[in-house]
Amino acid sequence: MRKCFISYKKEDIHYKNYLINKLGSESFIDKSLDRTIESDNGDYVMQVIREEYLADSTVTIFIIGEHSSEKEGYDNMGDKNYFIKRELKASLHNGEGNTRNGILGVVLPSMYDKIYKGQYYCRTCGNQHNYVDINDDTVIREFSANYYLKPHNGCSWSEEERYCVLVKWDDFINNPESYIEVAFKKRESNLKDKVRIRNLR
Repeated sequence: MRKCFISYKKEDIHYKNYLINKLGSESFIDKSLDRTIESDNGDYVMQVIREEYLADSTVTIFIIGEHSSEKEGYDNMGDKNYFIKRELKASLHNGEGNTRNGILGVVLPSMYDKIYKGQYYCRTCGNQHNYVDINDDTVIREFSANYYLKPHNGCSWSEEERYCVLVKWDDFINNPESYIEVAFKKRESNLKDKVRIRNLR
């Protein structure tokens, strides 16, 4: 199996631990970003995270729970999601000495109804599309921007038009290696040239 890094909120640590116990610790890098890297040089910050935390990983598993959205991140103490934003950004970073990771978003059961909204009729093409609510209310922007890649022509996105991969926890647990492999293969697809990373300090 591919070497994976897990990006998660502390509220969801039991899911992270379950994955490591189920699939074996040798399949994961069991670290999390735990300190602020003091630098105004974004490339340097990404390099440090890649070397000290994500080294040897090729897929980042982003556990999507109730506390891992863009809007959930701020309180009067600052950005509560500072670390996972940078873990995802570093995972997408394609710099000297490293290639970007594939990104696999695993939706926890508590988020199913908030993300998977059923189907809707499209007036543009006349077909039914799945309504998947991936935005600042449900995920970190590094994920949403690379799930719905732009520019985009057409009325919906196919799996071949997304860099990030999305799966429900129950489906993932039943066949983890297949979903990890799908995310891994995105690294070499033509989508890699559309990956978007915002500037974070």
